[in-house]
Amino acid sequence: MNRRFLSIIVVSVLLMTTLFSGCSANQNNTSSNKNETSTVQKQDTKKSVTIKLGMWSSSPAETKIVNDQLAAFKQKYPNINVLAYAVITLGPFIWSIITSLRPTSEIDSLKINFNHLTLDNYKMIISQFPFLRWFANSLIVAIAVTIGNILFNSMAGYALARINFAGRNLLFIIVLALMMVPGQVVMVPTYILLSKLGWVNTYWGLTIPFLTSSFGIFLMRQFFLSIPKEIEEAATIDGLSRFRIFLQIVLPLSKPALATQFIFMFTGNWNSFLWPSLLTSSDNMYTLTVGLNSFYGQYYQFWNQVMAGAILLTLPMILIFLVFQKQFVKGISTTGLK
Repeated sequence: MNRRFLSIIVVSVLLMTTLFSGCSANQNNTSSNKNETSTVQKQDTKKSVTIKLGMWSSSPAETKIVNDQLAAFKQKYPNINVLAYAVITLGPFIWSIITSLRPTSEIDSLKINFNHLTLDNYKMIISQFPFLRWFANSLIVAIAVTIGNILFNSMAGYALARINFAGRNLLFIIVLALMMVPGQVVMVPTYILLSKLGWVNTYWGLTIPFLTSSFGIFLMRQFFLSIPKEIEEAATIDGLSRFRIFLQIVLPLSKPALATQFIFMFTGNWNSFLWPSLLTSSDNMYTLTVGLNSFYGQYYQFWNQVMAGAILLTLPMILIFLVFQKQFVKGISTTGLK
């Protein structure tokens, strides 16, 4: 029995070995056939692509000639990329200026007749609407809010950067958390509070809630950290108080950050639309953005007049950026080094 059992086991093992070797050979043949088929297909694909793209193919010598020509063109005109970007960027603005100078009879035509360009659109919106009043309201609100932010944000940022007091880190975390809260979340509670104070449709309501900002505090704190402490320590030895050090030493050294904050705050409040549209209800208190929106709603078909108002709205921003351009770039590049 034992011999028969062993013989049966040996025969079964031999059969299994034979079957396994046969299956592996078939698999190898199948895989080799697949590889050959894929190789043939790739070659055919390359041939077809070469045939299809033959008209664009070129020899290495021709490719070198083209590359040399491109390099010579870039060397001759090194600022061609900047010029192309400037044309793409300034194109819509230039078209807006031309549209604001065109008469109403030619506003729907793509052909521009430079002989018919006129300033009548600017004269019309200034004479027939309280445009100067809207402009003055925007200027008052933007300047008041900007000065308040520069003053209070600088003082708060200096305190968080230099003065050691209990809860300083916690306050800084709260400032960072407030940067993540959208302004629209607190807009309704702020309006209810101002309505109870009687500040609706007044300059107080347009300015007081925005005299400080978490972003401005963060910006000034980070810049103050980049100022060496040794300067303030030397001033302390000379007998200056903390407030005089802040006014006479730290603030003059912070001109780039102050200019950056001025541009951000003035631009944001000059272009503000949602809050003034909610708080103001009379024409005399409209800011320029709200006034232009009402003008657009009444005369939406006169695009030349709408563009004239938009150009007047944009000009102060361009002038401010040109004046503070160097300080703005320096403030952005140096803020947050520590």
